[in-house]
Amino acid sequence: MKALVYHGAGNKAWEEKPKPVILKPTDAIVKILKTTICGTDLHIMKGDLPEVADGRIIGHEGVGIVEETGSAVSNYKVGDHVIISCVTSCGKCENCKKGMYSHCADGGWILGYMIDGTQAEYVRIPHADNSLYPIPAGSDEEALVMLSDILPTGFECGVLNGQVKPGDTIAIIGAGPVGMAALLTSQFYTPAEIIVIDQDDNRLAVAKTFGATHIINSASENAVEQVMALTNGKGVDTAIEAVGLAATFELCEEIVAAGGHIANIGVHGKSATLHLETLWSKNITITTRLVDTVTTPMLFKTVISKKIEPKKLITHRFRLDQVIEAYDTFGNAAKEKALKVILTNE
Repeated sequence: MKALVYHGAGNKAWEEKPKPVILKPTDAIVKILKTTICGTDLHIMKGDLPEVADGRIIGHEGVGIVEETGSAVSNYKVGDHVIISCVTSCGKCENCKKGMYSHCADGGWILGYMIDGTQAEYVRIPHADNSLYPIPAGSDEEALVMLSDILPTGFECGVLNGQVKPGDTIAIIGAGPVGMAALLTSQFYTPAEIIVIDQDDNRLAVAKTFGATHIINSASENAVEQVMALTNGKGVDTAIEAVGLAATFELCEEIVAAGGHIANIGVHGKSATLHLETLWSKNITITTRLVDTVTTPMLFKTVISKKIEPKKLITHRFRLDQVIEAYDTFGNAAKEKALKVILTNE
């Protein structure tokens, strides 16, 4: 089969790889129908995650058809259409029983990271019974790709960890796909003001159509001054970091109100400064989280019922064998006006 293979920082190739096989009775082999590229994949390609091995197939999102199942798989059969969760869960270990699937003793985020992933014609899914979700007949599979990762990530790591409440003022730093997912799902809790901060005018304009009440281009405006002007000098109740840079995390520190929350989503490849000299007395809460995907079933219902429409995040479509071109487009988002790309295995 063909797959996108990582060969060290800045080096990737679309090349021939062996088709995956069942290794454990709980495995399933899934033929990829649609997949996508995540900002985390860009971090991997930059070398921000040096633990990723040379030769690894990248990707952790997608929908597909079950091609083969191990003898212990009971929830799925050959031919079933499924969503692939970005997080692998055994469902039995101590962390899984806490709902902390991201730290499953035999899983967590491993797809496209510790084991071969979904930017390929086929993928092996460990613990398939707990790591796949059935797709009803007639569903829009492009929209459901967003349930693999970005929707639960934005919701769990940003909105839930940030304890967004009715009437709150929140700021989302980063208007990429995960920041947009936080924007969409934060509206479940009717915050009074949603400020979106980015350096890409196109993404900010899209954020406005998705429900942002205020947008700030931090490349041309002083974001701290703007936020303080909008909040009568108090700052925001929740600051959601959805980029993964020291500068954006430290911006959250500057704009959070007393008693507020900083909810980190971004993948950080380098350290950021924690300004305790100004924060020690402010009663703030800082949270970090790797998505657990415990909210995927609930989010699935909101997507199927069209209460939220994540398909609107899709800006570009490619064949799977055009994945190198798709990376170029996604990696130059401002120039290409890209949000989420869809790769179809035709």
